[in-house]
Amino acid sequence: MDVLKLIKEPIEAEMEEYRRVFDSCMQSDNALLQEVLDMVSSRMGKMMRPILTLLSAKLLGKVNTNSYLTAVALELLHTATLIHDDVVDESDERRGQSSVNKLYDNKIAVLVGDFILALSLQNVSKANSARLMGVVAETSQMLSSGELLQLKSVYNQEISEAVYFRIIREKTAALFRACAQAGALSVSSDEIAIERLRNFGEIVGMCFQIRDDIFDYSESQQIGKPTGNDMKEGKLTLPVIYALHTTGNEAMYNLAKAVKNLQATEAEIAELIAFTKANGGIEYACSKMYEYADKAKSLLDVFPDSAVKQALLRYVDFVAARTI
Repeated sequence: MDVLKLIKEPIEAEMEEYRRVFDSCMQSDNALLQEVLDMVSSRMGKMMRPILTLLSAKLLGKVNTNSYLTAVALELLHTATLIHDDVVDESDERRGQSSVNKLYDNKIAVLVGDFILALSLQNVSKANSARLMGVVAETSQMLSSGELLQLKSVYNQEISEAVYFRIIREKTAALFRACAQAGALSVSSDEIAIERLRNFGEIVGMCFQIRDDIFDYSESQQIGKPTGNDMKEGKLTLPVIYALHTTGNEAMYNLAKAVKNLQATEAEIAELIAFTKANGGIEYACSKMYEYADKAKSLLDVFPDSAVKQALLRYVDFVAARTI
């Protein structure tokens, strides 16, 4: 049995209900909008965030209507963010498939993203919980802040590990944090347990993004992300930051600055990738990722053993070991 199926086993019925709620809100009487919504809905992938929301809820209690509404709201927020990010990054692909802005255009992509964001707020409002609404709103702010920080970082000549971690905390980990927190909050009033799961989600999100950034140095066709894609967009991630700082190689520093200025050729990007691999960048990023994974799992120690807890532990391992 594959790992993801094992992870979903304790919430199999809940995932079916989640999908029903999700599909029911992705509807419009506007033909063009419905066409794009159907396309987006067909590409929902592994549903890592709804799984985290529902497992977090079931760890502390019984999954309820508020759990589903918030899981859907956060997945819709994630979806809207990806559509907008592809416009900002001028990206033609998303996980090996043409992006919305590539298939249609930037105007349609932005408007569809806005519509899906409105759906997100509409769903969480039905939960009739100011705290859950606050989680979604705060997360939306954080994701925008992280994207702006990343854009600023591209134009900033500083190459900093601290800035890198701040970006991924705001741009990726914030959503995982919200999923775990909202799931817990939807079923429980135990503030200590809610905060523990909130921290768990954030750390898993850090782990998730580091693994995603490591993919940029892989030549696997399975990943659906071209090698060096981040560098082509002017982004320097943890592996190359480490290699630059540990070697102090001036020529590579200058090349990295050319990458940030979007002035590097494909051959120069390939050279910087090779330099990163040769100087321990991948190994270092993997070690940091597994540090986060171990820390996340340790946060679950206080909870009684159960099928849901085991699924969350497997979830962490899956995030760290995934190949796509």
